[in-house]
Order: sequence, then structure tokens, then C-alpha cells
Amino acid sequence: MQRRFRLTRSSDFKRVRCYGKSYAHPFIVLMTQSSGLPGVRVGIAAGRSVGNAVRRNRAKRLMRAAMAPLLPVVKPGWNLVLIARQSLLEKKTPEISAALTELLERAQLIAPFHGP
Repeated sequence: MQRRFRLTRSSDFKRVRCYGKSYAHPFIVLMTQSSGLPGVRVGIAAGRSVGNAVRRNRAKRLMRAAMAPLLPVVKPGWNLVLIARQSLLEKKTPEISAALTELLERAQLIAPFHGP
């Protein structure tokens, strides 16, 4: 995911966590807040409950890889924060992508997909 699509400041993370809306999944939590900016910015976090630094970084890499192909279909003007849960590390990228798609549909940030 390119840097221009990322939330980087802790004040941005705090604002989304404080004033945004939360959507939970067994291995990812999505927090959303309207930004008024032309694009979508995504922040990714993994707390100590996920594991040591190696496991937290792996969780963040998995979420980044799953979110990158979804960015073009997300409605512009939103800040998103993805928070990893411990069970994320047991999943593969397609399962994580499906979970992210489900969360984004619940948040009404992408149109529901009804494929074959």
C-alpha cells in the first residue's frame, strides 16, 4: 500500500478511534471516520495481545496485502483503522480479504458483492 493511502500520525489514529464507528470481526476490527478528503487513508495497528514484534509486524503485513486490492473500490473521503486480533495470524490472505470485504460492506463503504 502506498504511503499516500496511509494514516501515519498518532493524532489521526486517536481521532478515528475516538469519533469513528467500529465494526468487529473475529480476527479484525475496522474503525471508520469521514475525513472530507478526496481519497481513502488506512491505518494499520496490532497490539501486544497479538504477540511479540515479529508476530505484530506479520499481522500488519497480512492486513496491508489484503487491503491493497480493495482500495480502488472503497468510497473516497474516509479514514480507516484496521486493528489485528490474535487469530489473524492463523489465517491466509484470501480469508483476510474476505473478512475485510465483509467489514467494508457492513460499514457501507463498498457495494455488496453477489458473485457466482
